[in-house]
Amino acid sequence: MARTGVAGSVIASALGALLVSVGCKKPPPPLPPPTVLVAPAVQQDLSLSSEMVGTLDGYVNAEIRARVKGFLQTQDYADGAFVKKGQLLFTIDPAEYQAAVAKAKGALARAQATLGQAKVTADRYRPLAAKQAVSQQDLDNAVAEQQAAAATVDSAKAALDEAQLNLSYTRITSPVDGVAGTPLVRVGNLVGQGEPTLLTTVSQLDPMRVTFPISEADYMRVATRVVALENLDPLDAGPERRVLELVLADGSVYSHKGWFISLNREVAKGTGTIQVQTVFPNPDRILRPGQYARVRIPREELGKAQIVVPESAVRELQGSYTVAVVGPDDTVQIRAVEVGPRVGGLWAITKGVSVGDRVITEGSQKVSDGQKVTPKPDPSVVGSSGNARAADAGS
Repeated sequence: MARTGVAGSVIASALGALLVSVGCKKPPPPLPPPTVLVAPAVQQDLSLSSEMVGTLDGYVNAEIRARVKGFLQTQDYADGAFVKKGQLLFTIDPAEYQAAVAKAKGALARAQATLGQAKVTADRYRPLAAKQAVSQQDLDNAVAEQQAAAATVDSAKAALDEAQLNLSYTRITSPVDGVAGTPLVRVGNLVGQGEPTLLTTVSQLDPMRVTFPISEADYMRVATRVVALENLDPLDAGPERRVLELVLADGSVYSHKGWFISLNREVAKGTGTIQVQTVFPNPDRILRPGQYARVRIPREELGKAQIVVPESAVRELQGSYTVAVVGPDDTVQIRAVEVGPRVGGLWAITKGVSVGDRVITEGSQKVSDGQKVTPKPDPSVVGSSGNARAADAGS
């Protein structure tokens, strides 16, 4: 029993000493304010643009049709080849039309012979009628026959012209320089039966038309400049007019800039849009009819004196936008903001931020409103002009 009492005393003493040592330990020091990267909100002019989806087409698209009936005899160009104005594309069997020309020539020769005989008779009767050697009725009949013969000659000439014209239609040439499409009818087929048969289409590919719709509201912003287009050569544009860019299907920007040439006459009732026609040079024939591309239109009036912050400074949640601003005393303010267009690494702020405000570009997810922070300049932003092109001025 004595040993048990001694052991209990030792344990109690040890526990007491341990409790005394724990109670005397100092609490840990508070954590330092988190370090965040900041950048100033700045005011600058931006190069903003809108993008419209456009349809490409040849500047001229000439439908090549068979204007006379016959069997297609030859195709005189390679499928999809570039052809020159006046170049032979197809021939139709000309035998029927050559025969018609020969027949018309014979009819004209007979009519001319009849006219010659009628003229001789009329000329002979005039002096005889004056001497009353023949009656006036005989002279009148001779003159009438001469006039009828002359009319027959005119009719025969017209028939010959028509026959020669039909014969010329058996040789089908290109009306423009351009690319001739794949034929829709091959050699040996009967064409021109009942209606002009479409054989192919030749498209003038340099320049190219690009057509796209704009809203009525957008039209009203440029309406005062539309009249000026009427006095300009659509194919002769100086550098000041070449302001449009074309973004191709692979995302690349086309190497040549385009310009406006016309607006359609009316606003479509169903969509409230009006068709705009633009032109892009195509010397290398890269662009083809039927392509879709985005036309990038500069919107300088929207990019004047914008307040911008780095895009990483803006946080979005369910359609609401916030920016974490570090005040002069290094205290965080979480502000609701209204945003404008995004501009390649920058975001325009229309309300909620002032020029010179320090916005958090990295670390905003670990701070709260009213919290102290240690701000450091964001090295990726300091000294950057941030001047870029907006993908969509309305975004």
